Amino acid sequence: MTDSPRTDSAPVVTRRAWQALIVLLAGMFMALLDTTIVNVALPSIQTSLNASEATLSWIISGYALAFGLALIPAGRIGDRIGHKWVFFTGLALFTVASLACGLAQDQLQLIVARVLQGLAGGMFVPAVTAVIQLMFPPRFRGKAFAIMGSVIGVSTALGPIVGGLIIEAFGVENGWRLVFWVNLPIGVVALIAAAVLLPSGTGTKATAGAQASRIDWVGLLLVSAGLVALLVPLIEGQDRGWPLWTYLVLAAGALLIVAFGAWEVRVSKRGQSPLVPPHLFSHPAFTGGVILALVYFAAFTSIFFTISILWQAGLGHTALESGLVSIPFAIGSIVASSQSNRLTLRLGRTVLVLGVGLVTIGLVWVWLVLLLTAPADLTNWLLLPPLFIAGLGSGAFIAPNVSFIVATVDRAEAGAASGVVGVMQRVGSAAGIAVVGSVFFGTLVVAGPGADAVATGFTDSATLAMAVSAALSVVALLLVFLLPKRVEVPGGR
Repeated sequence: MTDSPRTDSAPVVTRRAWQALIVLLAGMFMALLDTTIVNVALPSIQTSLNASEATLSWIISGYALAFGLALIPAGRIGDRIGHKWVFFTGLALFTVASLACGLAQDQLQLIVARVLQGLAGGMFVPAVTAVIQLMFPPRFRGKAFAIMGSVIGVSTALGPIVGGLIIEAFGVENGWRLVFWVNLPIGVVALIAAAVLLPSGTGTKATAGAQASRIDWVGLLLVSAGLVALLVPLIEGQDRGWPLWTYLVLAAGALLIVAFGAWEVRVSKRGQSPLVPPHLFSHPAFTGGVILALVYFAAFTSIFFTISILWQAGLGHTALESGLVSIPFAIGSIVASSQSNRLTLRLGRTVLVLGVGLVTIGLVWVWLVLLLTAPADLTNWLLLPPLFIAGLGSGAFIAPNVSFIVATVDRAEAGAASGVVGVMQRVGSAAGIAVVGSVFFGTLVVAGPGADAVATGFTDSATLAMAVSAALSVVALLLVFLLPKRVEVPGGR
């Protein structure tokens, strides 16, 4: 146990603080595991519930969008009333929503439960970083965040493998339900531990009315309605033949986003606290960085949606075999993320250029494999090198990218800027799945009966979908050059 400087609010880091860190990271583990574990369960869900292709997109996109929209208000509420109870409430809701997902008897019930699960995840994840900041003085904070980064890498890597093992062991009909229920024992134990171990009194002593007035609820409603209105046609349009209402809803979504921008300007001019401070976008580099976050996450999160559907529904492999395809990406991501802090200190922005460059090479390589290989000859060995390269790039990019984007604004605006970037990452994930899913299922044609015709149809559609992901990664690579060349890295010297 080491004494910290006397200027720190906490002179020592106690055993209780490290135990509390374990509780916080258990919650983070659950939320991020659920971003990847469900991918391999999608074909099983489709078979069990007779779900539509649009439902499969909603299961992923709905979670990501709800998660993102909850981040900023949850963080601000935590600042007012204390992050402990925001974490506890969000984790409890997440655990209950996981139970509801597994109990769903039809596709609508599953979508609603999944959106609720995403909303709950977005509630408690901001509290993780906030409580770490409060519990650990600067000299120990870098180590705590490094541990958190490792948990992020491991949780996303384990998702497809754990999901595949569960479905392999318990079958298609019940296995996908257990994919959601794996959260239950972790959630219950973490809730008990959170009530005992997490520090209280981490919010300001504001009244409930004052707290409510400081949250820009109108702005939240406008941006939520706008993003949902944009997402619904992208997911449902191809399934329903793009009727007139899809275009009208898209137009309404665009108008709601414009109205949101105008409202935020008005709130800012009145001296109140907007959900997204408009002056942040007076920095062109920040605007470019926000677009980078959206485009990058749209590119890389969509590839495993495509591969999972192709591998199981198209090529007839099991959920476990589908999960194993992602192992090279996971290994590459873990290796690179463990070194990203050191690389950032040495290379500056070049680490982001290198990261997105490797992702682009990997995705273009995967696209070429799908384009040039006969469906009967497709194996996970062909995808091993490009997915490992893409994983290295992703690991190098994801950890430091927020620091570089936030560095484009004044230091006093760093908190608000970080919140906006986090939201745009989740919105990018949701939009990427919506667009890629629309391309995949919108171009899917099975010309005749038999496994060969199915494999050919799915491979052709997956090739087009992967081309979209690769194109998005190229755009992300160009946007990286808008960011500053150097930033201060947490935990760096």
